[in-house]
Amino acid sequence: MPTRGAGSRRIRAGSIFELAGERTLGFACRGHMVTVYILGLLVAAVVLFSMERLSVDMITLLLLLALLLPGILTPSEAFAGFSSDIIIILASIFVLSAALQGAGVLDWIGEQMRRHAKVGSPRFLFTLMGAVGATSSMMNNTTVTALFTPVVTGLARKGGVSPSKLLMPVAFASIMGGTCTLIGTSTNVAVSGFMQHQGLEPVGMFETTFLGVLILLVGIAYMMLIGVRMLPVRHAADVREGYALRQYLSEIVVREGSPLDGQSLGESDLAILDFNVLKVVRAGESLLPDVHLTIRAGDRLIVSGHIGDLMKVREIEGIDISADRHIVQTDLAPSEWHVSEVLVEARSQAVGRTLVELNLHRRTGALALAMYRHGHTLVESLENTRLREGDVLLVQANPGQISVLRDSLGLMPLDTPVPQPVNKRRGVAVLGVFLAAVILGSLGILPLSVCFLAAAVAAVLLKAVSIERAYHFIDWRLLILIGGMTAFGVAMEKTGTAELLAGAIVSALGGLGPHGVLAGFFLLTIALTQPMSNAAAALVVLPVAIQSAEILGSNPRTFAIGVMLAASVSFIAPLEPSCVLVYGPGKYRFFDFVKVGLGLTIVLAILVLLLLPVFWPL
Repeated sequence: MPTRGAGSRRIRAGSIFELAGERTLGFACRGHMVTVYILGLLVAAVVLFSMERLSVDMITLLLLLALLLPGILTPSEAFAGFSSDIIIILASIFVLSAALQGAGVLDWIGEQMRRHAKVGSPRFLFTLMGAVGATSSMMNNTTVTALFTPVVTGLARKGGVSPSKLLMPVAFASIMGGTCTLIGTSTNVAVSGFMQHQGLEPVGMFETTFLGVLILLVGIAYMMLIGVRMLPVRHAADVREGYALRQYLSEIVVREGSPLDGQSLGESDLAILDFNVLKVVRAGESLLPDVHLTIRAGDRLIVSGHIGDLMKVREIEGIDISADRHIVQTDLAPSEWHVSEVLVEARSQAVGRTLVELNLHRRTGALALAMYRHGHTLVESLENTRLREGDVLLVQANPGQISVLRDSLGLMPLDTPVPQPVNKRRGVAVLGVFLAAVILGSLGILPLSVCFLAAAVAAVLLKAVSIERAYHFIDWRLLILIGGMTAFGVAMEKTGTAELLAGAIVSALGGLGPHGVLAGFFLLTIALTQPMSNAAAALVVLPVAIQSAEILGSNPRTFAIGVMLAASVSFIAPLEPSCVLVYGPGKYRFFDFVKVGLGLTIVLAILVLLLLPVFWPL
């Protein structure tokens, strides 16, 4: 079997490492230095991904610079991943997803599920996971989760079912459904591109379909028989109860002579002290808490903030505090106002910014009351907390402002979803061009990248999605991640790091035979998907797995497909983007995913390892 020899290629002349090596320790030492450097970058990447202090795209760009500046990769090598047809395919699928959502197709699917099965019944769970899995087989799984989450949350609350009983199955089904086709998940597309770069045939559009369907069916059966019994039930009759807001809501009365008398709400001392005025009652009439509204003596205000802080300024500000008064939903806002939850999606303008930087209240009129993140509620210092993907904000807003939050900031309403109007003609047209792209690409009549790009352009021309929304819907961070990590895989091969690691792994597991080594890489990939994204983990392991297959004289395609599938059957930790998106809306805790996902991961790992050599002989 011919070897591609990428690991034996020398670092180009003139690089920092080569010059340093020639003047000091010689060629052998130079190679050792580069290998240690690459391994150090790998460890640093895993740590940075797990810490979540920096966004994944920023970490990827830092890795690229760390490979470019010493001359380990040339600019053409480092940026080749960004100019590949893989990026075009993924970007086009995001645009098509936006078009399908804009036509109201997913809202129509949700309504059909509700009509044909009682929400919360076993039949509904089967239908829901099947519909999500089937949709995810043709769209990016993270996008599918983002689109279905508000639909399912709305159905759950209408049906009196805890969203926590449905949202984790949605995330799991989207991930499993992604294994059915090449375009089902960005991991498949990224692995296929890397395989092609290594001289292997790319993954076919439906090459993994049979095994992927088995994965989905076994996963659904597991969730219906075992997983559903371990899913938590977290109801909240009053949505504010889940955010522990009661101690942060207080009623105050403005006395005569108070410094607040005559101040506008937006510029008042209360605003300076980080208190939000949620309601103003004047002479028995409820007034909207507009930032320009002037406070008057005798006004009764309901404010959010810690009562201890109010006590400290009570005399200075000339206010009376009704600390013992029981504040209920009808007190909190007039009938036309609502307290609602909104989800921070990956493409939201709010990611990485604070409420102060967003100027949320002045820009939209909505008030942020609290935030739910990874099992914890944040109320104090909320204005200066940087928002992350998957955060859920509790906001006070009317329906019009909820629409503004969704359209201008990308904050998806959960308990008061704004339905998309169904446009059957456009929906059918978009589905038609999508299916045409799949068929033409699968038959090899045109390259997949050309087919999907043409379909995306057609969707814009059909006015199913505006060009502005098309650009907004593309997950640029994911594209940067895939392009950059592909370059990192090239660097591992070019420097011999992949060959070195492969030799060490084969020496350790070679006694178990090719099946044992394959299982070792499978488990390694699952382990790396805990701190890293699925695509990043697969691209890190892939060059080492291919080198190991060559050393063993085995089929490198089997190892590559195994790594690809291993990245999509890992459900232990809620760090995969699809799981992050449902974490907040479902009010889950970290151990909820461990409890439900560990057994599912074990079952699917056994299934895949048994069937891999059947479909792709070693």
